[in-house]
Amino acid sequence: MRVSSKILTFTLLCASSLFAHFQTVIVDKSVLAQEDGNVINITYEFTHPFEQELMNMQKPKEAGVFMDGKKVSLLDTLKPVVKNNLTSYAGKYTVKEPGVYQFYIDPAPYFEPAEDKFIRHQTKTIVDAFGSGEGWDKPIGLKAEIVPLSRPYSLYVGNIFSAQVLYKGKPAAGVEVEIEFYNTKKLKAPNDMYITQVVKADQNGIFHAALPFEGWWGFAALIDDDDSIKKDGKSYPVELGAVFWLKTQSVK
Repeated sequence: MRVSSKILTFTLLCASSLFAHFQTVIVDKSVLAQEDGNVINITYEFTHPFEQELMNMQKPKEAGVFMDGKKVSLLDTLKPVVKNNLTSYAGKYTVKEPGVYQFYIDPAPYFEPAEDKFIRHQTKTIVDAFGSGEGWDKPIGLKAEIVPLSRPYSLYVGNIFSAQVLYKGKPAAGVEVEIEFYNTKKLKAPNDMYITQVVKADQNGIFHAALPFEGWWGFAALIDDDDSIKKDGKSYPVELGAVFWLKTQSVK
């Protein structure tokens, strides 16, 4: 049986759309205790988290840490990590005092030919250092941002995570939120539709999600930005993602 090129192209595009893109900001310790020292190692990847398929990442536009109402740039401290000719980045941060630290990145926009648009995912994760416990529910001023309503660095497996999506500082009503597990355990989904979970935020931009596995979970609230980017003389829309990462753990 012959399959027309149009049908084949359509099928491939549909298949590729099932595999969500996620920018990551993942730390080696989301809770820093006295016995852990004071250095946090940070990994920045552009990836399909469940499939563990790395994509090439350009040097970000901005990367930093927000603490006590102030942003500190970490951009000049990032080091490229090359694997199979694909680049990601790594960084370190030395904690000098107790507090809640929000590590964030604003990546260089990525052009996705299959979707005919640019992807720009403003991403963050939160670390509590030495039992501070204050400030995890504060926005840091990104154009697109997920603000947790559940304390994000002390969630058990099976807990429900609640958060609010903001766009330009205001609730993003009805926005879709994609959810994926960072699948280093090599779990197998029943089929491709299970790889990326999807929920919708309510009229106040609030969403909820249960977290059934131990490990890192990514949440990407996808927004049609009011900006566009020119490429080869043509303007393309921008998918602005508010992305948030957290780690669940089991009782030992």
